[in-house]
Amino acid sequence: MTVHPQHPAAPGTPGTSGDPGSSSPPGTSCGPAASAAGLEPALAELVAVVDRLRDPETGCPWDLEQTHTSLIPYVLEEAHELADAIRHGDDHDLEEELGDLLLQVVLHARIASEAGRFDLAAVARGISAKLVRRHPHVFGQAEARDSAAVRASWEAIKAQEQADKQAARGTATPDTPTPAAASASPLSDRLASKVRGRSALAGAMTISKRAAAAGFEWDDVAGVWAKVHEELEELKQAVASGDRRHAEEELGDLLFTVVNVARWGGLDPEEGLAGTNRRFLDRFSRVEAALGGDLAGRSIVELERHWRAAKAAIRAEAAASSAAAQPQLNPPPA
Repeated sequence: MTVHPQHPAAPGTPGTSGDPGSSSPPGTSCGPAASAAGLEPALAELVAVVDRLRDPETGCPWDLEQTHTSLIPYVLEEAHELADAIRHGDDHDLEEELGDLLLQVVLHARIASEAGRFDLAAVARGISAKLVRRHPHVFGQAEARDSAAVRASWEAIKAQEQADKQAARGTATPDTPTPAAASASPLSDRLASKVRGRSALAGAMTISKRAAAAGFEWDDVAGVWAKVHEELEELKQAVASGDRRHAEEELGDLLFTVVNVARWGGLDPEEGLAGTNRRFLDRFSRVEAALGGDLAGRSIVELERHWRAAKAAIRAEAAASSAAAQPQLNPPPA
């Protein structure tokens, strides 16, 4: 969650009396009908709060300093924290992180509206229209037998939208340049646009999948492993040379090739690395606790011993938890 000062809600906004965190009376059901009924006042309250934070005279100095660019780290942070909440399956955290991400949407829309470019209503109308347009099997007469057909239709509609957008931009005014000729590398152009907002790891997987589908693929997984070893050796040499830029390039090549290993194995590299991060921190916290929080001056032999002990303890706890979860069978009568 982004560290941010707590601000009171704007006077007179819905939901400001009683429990400040509640938008519905106690005992109200949380079904779709109840959620829809409370949505408009709840969103209106959030918009009013953000409007007050951005008020030029009485607003928050921190919020008033923010721009689309300055908020980029917070958007990315909130998206990753939301993903982490989903992985942990904690509804309280999930609800909270969804709210943090929604704040970013409302805040960006507010900043744009101050410049007269667009507002939150335009954002909502735009995404609604896009969803209707890209689901003709739901809102129109088209048919889609399965999710694969839906995805194919989605991509085709999206490609047409991009073509229409480029054509419109090319003919908007008499002095606007004419649309460029068809790209000589259409797949590369689409992928560059598709991965620009993703993490490097997730982007690598998308690029790898699309390139392989287009025919840029190894004959078998043995070829992928051979490439991993080749890239590893090149990274070793680059690091030894002391050329930092070259070493980073080779590191990227190795990581990209490992992503291809994940693709061949049907694995998710993002989830894999996230799991490793969690496991490392779990083990590392136990090493710290065993050493009283002070790792300074410890030998690698001592640290490795505590690391192995932590790893063994975690495995034993997991095994005990798994055994406790298994149904207990009563022994047969004598």
